[in-house]
Order: sequence, then structure tokens, then C-alpha cells
Amino acid sequence: MAHLLRTSFVAGSSPSLRRRPFLQLPFHPRRRSLQPHATIREIFMPALSSTMTEGKIVSWIKTEGDKLAKGESVVVVESDKADMDVETFYDGYLAAIMVDEGGVAPVGSAIAFLAETEDEISEAKSRAANVSSGSPPSAPPPEKIPENVGAAAAPVAAAKPASVVVASTHPASEGGKRIVASPYAKKLAKELNVELGAVLGTGPSGRIVAKDVEAAASAAVLKSDAARSVSAPGSSVQPPPSLELGTTVPFSTMQGAVSRNMVESLAVPTFRVGYTITTDALDAIYKKIKSKGVTMTALLAKATALALAKHPIVNSSCRDGKSFTYNSSINIAVAVAIDGGLITPVLQDADKVDIYSLSRKWKELVDKARAKQLQPQEYNTGTFTLSNLGMFGVDRFDAILPPGTGAIMAVGASIPTVVGTKDGRIGKKNQMQVNVTADHRVIYGSDLATFLQTLAKIIEDPKGLTQ
Repeated sequence: MAHLLRTSFVAGSSPSLRRRPFLQLPFHPRRRSLQPHATIREIFMPALSSTMTEGKIVSWIKTEGDKLAKGESVVVVESDKADMDVETFYDGYLAAIMVDEGGVAPVGSAIAFLAETEDEISEAKSRAANVSSGSPPSAPPPEKIPENVGAAAAPVAAAKPASVVVASTHPASEGGKRIVASPYAKKLAKELNVELGAVLGTGPSGRIVAKDVEAAASAAVLKSDAARSVSAPGSSVQPPPSLELGTTVPFSTMQGAVSRNMVESLAVPTFRVGYTITTDALDAIYKKIKSKGVTMTALLAKATALALAKHPIVNSSCRDGKSFTYNSSINIAVAVAIDGGLITPVLQDADKVDIYSLSRKWKELVDKARAKQLQPQEYNTGTFTLSNLGMFGVDRFDAILPPGTGAIMAVGASIPTVVGTKDGRIGKKNQMQVNVTADHRVIYGSDLATFLQTLAKIIEDPKGLTQ
């Protein structure tokens, strides 16, 4: 992380004021030969992961010509898994924006210029035009019309947004002339076609936040559904209007990352081992403590972590094909489907955290994942992965091994099953199927077999999960 010391953007000190994690953007100071003390910084698209080749600008929080103070959020950059708020490390002026909102730029390419003084803005604009055209500008660069970052223009054919009366005005709104909303609320408004000018802000001093946009979008949907039901009673359900059959849709940033990871996993020799586990005792204890906020995901993660503590080889990983690492922590990553992709929030040190704290942490991680607010350490530090489709009634499936980990366990539904008892009678038990996919370079069949035996004992006698 040493390279982050030479950047134009760093983390702020008040994370509660941000809706997304932030990131530091690299820059290279360029000094003018005639004024050695003046500095214009060329801001580059950062590499948010080792596999990232390009990045997308979600939104510019500041516009060209805005004066910046150290620590202010300037731009939101989309990573593979989250949107990153970027804050300036220097006082100065956002002189020229080279990549507009929604634009994509290769890692390392310039996305904006930061001028140290107001007098340098014109020179920074000239440099931006020069970089864009590839040749010295013959005339002053055209003046960029500042975007209205408060309200997104709706598509011509889009449904009319919900009409909500604004009841409060933020102090920074200049008497209502400027819409004040969080960066994520602005992005969400564009995605859901909600006019921010008609949204009631419930945040601090009337600031519009994400839940306000979601409420407005829901109201619009209900109104639209009611209109359709009146105009076409008894009509059959129609496919989503936004889905055009026969069209080709490019991958989103997250889908591209998932695709690359899945292809990379094909290079790892894997094998699979399945096991049947009786869940009657686990189901019973879950019913007792569910009212205290405990989730089944947290119980399964805790049971898995305790089993891994006794079988460290299953928690190991091989990254270079020449050696493997016994990971010092047991971090359970759990696959979560979100809009437009898949992410694996991580329950760190799951073997050491009590079940109640683990459940609270899991709820927090899921909320952040669906809002694209996870920080990198919250989704890329897993040492073992769980993928659970049991809630959909799936009885068994195989999961693909994530690169850089040793094993992943696919969990099916707990299903009432007729079984033979020890005394020779026929009985009924709730049972679930688990299938583990593992890296065969490090983990062998006997390793998985003994791990699954231990896991079954923990789940079938789960008293230790609540201690």
C-alpha cells in the first residue's frame, strides 16, 4: 500500500458522512517550466483490484470550477463489488473533467485535472483538451456545461416519476435552488427514473438519501400498477417493460469480474465430496433463538468455522501452484445474489465471534452489499466460502471454487426424509445435502471426509454454537 502515499485523494476521517467506501486516486504532479511553484495534477483512474483493467465513473459530486477543500468527496468510482467515494487530499479547483458520468476509462488514464489555483484552470482545460485530442490545442477548449448533479433527466419513454412534495430544505441548497442528495441517492434515482426534485428528503436537514428514492420509486410502481389494473382488468402478466427480448446486453462491471473469476477457476484441479446431515437439532435451536435476531446463515457459518478450526488444511489456500498457506484466520465468505451480480461478504474470525454478534454482523454486511457499500476487506478476505440455495428449495448442487481459496461448500434445503432408525424401525428426520468443491492440489478426499464428519457432529449436536 506504499504507493497510496503519493496520491491526490485519500480517506476522510468521518466515515459516517459517506454512503460508500472511498478510495485514493493516483496522480502525477506536473510543474510548469515558467512557474515552478504552480501545480496541476492529472488524476488517473485507479486500479481497484489486481484484475481490474478499466473503471466506470458513477457520478461526479463536484463540477468543473468548484473549489475543493481537503477531505471533500469529489467523484464516485465503480469497482467490481462496490462504489467508492473519492475524497481530495489537496485544496484546489476541479479544473477539467475528462470522463463524464457513466463513462469508462482504462486504469491509469486521466479522468480529470486538479488546479492548485483559480488562475491555472484555463491551462488545465488546455491540457485536458490536448490529452483528449492527442495534439496541441489550436484554440481554447470548449466550455463544458456543468451537469445538474441533483436531478437526472428521464428517458423520453419512461414512466412519470412519483410526485412527492418536498417538506424541508437543506441549508446547502441555496434556498431550494440546488438539490442536496447523497451520491448513492443520485445514482439510484438515475437507475429507477426518479426525479430528485420531487422527492421528500428525510436525511439530515432534509438531505435526500437512498431510502427516499426507493420510496418514491415504489409509489410510482404502485400507481402504475393501479392504472394498468383499471384499464385492463383480467389481463395476463406481462414481462418487465425494461427487458427487450433478443437484445445483447454488455456485462456490468460486477458481471465482468464474476466472469473473469469463473474462467480463472477452471485452471484449478477440483473434486467434490457430498454428505448428508440431519438438521432436527439445528432446526430446533434456531426456532428458540430466531427471535433474538439469529439467522440460519450465521448458524451455518459458525458451525463451519468450528469444524475448520479442527481441520486447518481445508481452510488453507494455494495461489502460486508451488506452495500453500495455512490461513491464520477463519473467515467465512457467504455468496449473496444482488442486482446485477454476485458478491461474497465475509464473516471474519467466525470461529471466535458469538452467534448473536455474528448474526448482527451478517445483517449489516448484507445491507451494505445490496447498497454497494462494502469495503474491500469485507468481501475479498474469505478463506472458505458457503453458497446456500436451500431457501429456494434446492436439495443439492455443486459450487464453483473461487480463485485463491481452498474450498467452497454448497448447502441444500433441509427436507423431511424417511430413514431407518438404529433399532430397525422406519422414522422421519430433516436432512440436508452439502457438497464441498476443493482444490485437489492441497486438499485430498480424506481431508474433506473427516471435515464433513466433524461438521455433521456439530450440526447434529449444536449446543456449542450458542456458547
